[in-house]
Amino acid sequence: MRLLLLFSLAFALIAAPASARTTKPTIVLVHGAFADASGWNAVTEQLQDDGYKVLAPPNPLRGVSADAAYMRSFLAQVKGPIVLVGHSYGGMVITNAATGNANVKALVYIAAFAPRQGDSVAGLSAMAPGALLGPATLDIFNYPLPDGTVGQEGSIKPSAFREVFAADLPKKLTAVMAVSQRPASLVTLGEPSGPPAWASIPSYYMVASKDNAIGAENERIMAKRIKAKTVEIKGASHVVFISHPKETTELILRAAKGR
Repeated sequence: MRLLLLFSLAFALIAAPASARTTKPTIVLVHGAFADASGWNAVTEQLQDDGYKVLAPPNPLRGVSADAAYMRSFLAQVKGPIVLVGHSYGGMVITNAATGNANVKALVYIAAFAPRQGDSVAGLSAMAPGALLGPATLDIFNYPLPDGTVGQEGSIKPSAFREVFAADLPKKLTAVMAVSQRPASLVTLGEPSGPPAWASIPSYYMVASKDNAIGAENERIMAKRIKAKTVEIKGASHVVFISHPKETTELILRAAKGR
């Protein structure tokens, strides 16, 4: 009887649709300021090789509420379970965009802001020393707003880009990254975060130990506050997902498998 039962279970597994046996979440990768989705290329390739569907939408970089609204709409159109990953300012966006979305099964913060309600980028950057982003390292430009007024946006000075953003990458690569960076509205610095998704969704965090943009100690504080499963990459710069794609992918896979 026991042998018959085992055969019956085995047959049921074989006969079940593939989607029922191997349902994998869609991995949504959200970039931060001074970057675009191409930074995720190496991670995307590894996840795809492992059979995962990956989406890397653009982050508008116009303000926390506006960017979260855009990403919330994007996520609402993704079918099935989601693992939501954010780098840098992308952490602010995923924290707000995932709130109330039952399909988001895990949040992964890669050297990212992980705010509590009411926190801002500027406030989180000032919790401990280590963040080099500021007036001395930013170029500020005007840009037109839809209502006819003028807004301001910032990008990292090319002369400071490698030290602040990507000190563990080759100089030739960071020289290209510096001139192709996407500026972020200064609204992103002071706008407060809303109710955090991590309060109800399992969270994972990767600390970059040589992060000069957010500051490694600020990352450790945030990871501890949200009770995230945390790994730290020694010697990694702010763009740890570019310099250490294998380790980044491994953490995302842990989140996808609920480990």
